[in-house]
Amino acid sequence: MDAGQGLSTDEVQSIREALAAGRKPRVVFTASAGQIAGQVGQVIELTDPEVSDEFVVVRFGRDELPFSPADLAVAPKGAGRRVVPEPKPEPEPEPEPVAAPEFVLDTPRVPAQRQEEPKVEQTEKPPARRAVKAVKPKGPAGLTVTLAYADGEWTVAAQQGSKALAKPYVVKPAEALKMVALVDVPGVQEAVEQILGSERAEAEQQAEKLRAELAEIEARLAELREAR
Repeated sequence: MDAGQGLSTDEVQSIREALAAGRKPRVVFTASAGQIAGQVGQVIELTDPEVSDEFVVVRFGRDELPFSPADLAVAPKGAGRRVVPEPKPEPEPEPEPVAAPEFVLDTPRVPAQRQEEPKVEQTEKPPARRAVKAVKPKGPAGLTVTLAYADGEWTVAAQQGSKALAKPYVVKPAEALKMVALVDVPGVQEAVEQILGSERAEAEQQAEKLRAELAEIEARLAELREAR
């Protein structure tokens, strides 16, 4: 059969029956398969021909690719089999020529010159001194003093290490302002003064409200006294 004609319907049916029997038929790639034309592969699966024209899955080397029946033909018997060459016998090594004995007549022996070995002067290195770390005396634990503002109250707390020396207690705004004045950090004193200014304005509003309420009560009391 000409390898360029592709697989016929009967050949595709024969391949399907061979796959059902557990065999993997050999096929050869035709000219329409491109560069691999003439190579031999094995059919491992037939997919649905209504989904794609390339429904013949062929294993070629390490690849498993789908092809159409036009790209394949039934491989002739013996195609794709590898011929293992017989190992060639290694040539036997040629025997090395045996040197003839040398005859020496009255050859004076020259004494070998004695080579003096160079003297290496060894200098003893003084033992390296070990660096001694200076042990610093352990100082007292750090002291932390905290000035906080929350819910309209200023509080001060003190702590040394993990030990609380003084629990947070309430201080007057004027005392808090003096403490902050000792800290020369830009923005801290302005923030405290802003908080105090806001509290001052709120207190003045409450005072004005109380004065107005007190004036109304005094006027009402005066009216009640005149009604006697």
